[in-house]
This record gives sequence, C-alpha cells and structure tokens, in this order.
Amino acid sequence: MSALHPPIRPEYERDLPPFDEAPVERAIPLAARLWDQDWLRRLVIIAAIALIWEVAGRLQANPLLLPTFTGTARVFVEGIRDGVLLERAAISIGVLLKGYLAGIVLAFLLTTLAISTRFGRDLLSTLTAMFNPLPAIALLPLALLWFGLGQASLVFVLVHSVLWPLALNIFSGFQAVPETLRMAGRNYGLTGWRFVAQILVPAALPSIVSGLRIGWAFAWRTLIAAELVFGASSGRGGLGWYIFQSRNELYTDQVFAGLAMVILIGLLVENVVFATLERATVHRWGQQR
Repeated sequence: MSALHPPIRPEYERDLPPFDEAPVERAIPLAARLWDQDWLRRLVIIAAIALIWEVAGRLQANPLLLPTFTGTARVFVEGIRDGVLLERAAISIGVLLKGYLAGIVLAFLLTTLAISTRFGRDLLSTLTAMFNPLPAIALLPLALLWFGLGQASLVFVLVHSVLWPLALNIFSGFQAVPETLRMAGRNYGLTGWRFVAQILVPAALPSIVSGLRIGWAFAWRTLIAAELVFGASSGRGGLGWYIFQSRNELYTDQVFAGLAMVILIGLLVENVVFATLERATVHRWGQQR
C-alpha cells in the first residue's frame, strides 16, 4: 500500500459489563447532610449558649443579678409586642445609617485623593495614624460641646468610627490592584474618578466589602456605647438609652432584652445584608471563595 492509501483498520466490537454491576456509592446519611448546613451548626451553638445561660440563672437564683434565659425571652417578646424595643431599635438604626453613609462617602473621597496624588497619600497616612487609634467614644464630650445635645453629636462620633478603618481597607485594596488592570484602564483613556470607579473599585471589591463590614461593626458598638452615655434627643433614645434606663430602674431582665436586640440586629446585618452582598458580588464574580 502506498503512503497515500494507508490500510484500513478492521472494525470490531467489545463487550462491556452491564452498568448495574458497577459499584454504587453509598448515600450520605441525613445527619451528615444536615450538619453540613451552616445555619444548623450556628443554631446549635446558640442553643447551647441559651442552655448554659438558663442553668446559670437558675443556680444563681437572683433575677436582679442574672435573670434566666426564659425570663429574658419573655421580656423580649413583650417588648416586641408592645413596640418598645422596635421603636428604640428604629431610632438607633436611623442614627447609625446617617453616620455610616457619611463615613462611607468621606472614606471614598479620601482614598480617591490618596490614590491620585502624592499629597493625598501623605494626608491619608498621617490622618489614619493620628485618628484611627483614637476611640470614637473619647470624642463624645467634644461632640456634645460642639454640636449640642442631639443626634448630630452621635453622627459625628459614628463618622469617626467608620471613616478610618474603611479608608485603610479601601486604600489597601486599591494598592493591591494588578498593574495590568491599571495599564488597561489607562489605555482606554480612563482617568480621575472614572479610573477609580471602573477599574479600581471592581478589582478591590473584596477589600471594600471587608472594610464596610468592619466599619459597620465599629459604628454599631460605638453607637450603643455613646447612647449609654448620652442617647436621648428630645426625650427619644435608642437601644443604648433603653439599656441605661433599665439598669437605673433595676430591671435587669430588660437590660438583657436590650442586649439581645443589639446582638440580634448585629447577626441579621452580618448574615443577611453582608452575606447577600458578598454572594451577589465577590463570590459570584469569583473574586473570593
């Protein structure tokens, strides 16, 4: 046979074993599948804490020092039914959003200036080194002196608690953007805020979301601490003021109910708001596992 006409390989058939004879993997037990769920494991942890709390409260046998979990849960449900806890929580969240959003805007402006100019970088590094270690609650006396007895004082300390950690996270995320993406943005003629919005922000989104989460935690605990010192504006105070009043009136079960509301709001924001944001952005786009 010539090279132009190679020999044809004869056809043949091969008998394969039946598919049902192949080994079948054993199904995962129901208990293992349930335990693989994050919500169930967290629920078990919360239930264990509640059980320890109930036992400790019964052994203490002094509701003034440590009410039981069931007693606190009863007061908590009554506070929800009466609308007192919901009203106080709404006041706190309203003040928090004002300071939180203002801190986000200032952080983005500061980091945009820092990533664009050398003076901005020096300004950011100097201000963060000065003010980031300073507790926000320490500025409350000055805020009361400058802004008076109102929500403006609380918003001021909230902006301080959010601004510096968020700015540091955003700036570190901007600095970690690969040079290839930066060059691609410059080749398309992007400069200024368009370069930041279309190149740096999408690439640094994991750091930005992490900074938003840290800023939220700082702002929430700063607000509650500030309200414990001063939180009533025109006779209307938030959760911190509710806890402070309950302590003065020796209603320890209401103190724990207020703390439970603070914890519950924190859990909802962490596991609903920020978890949804991460799933819709950094996880969906493959930027973070």
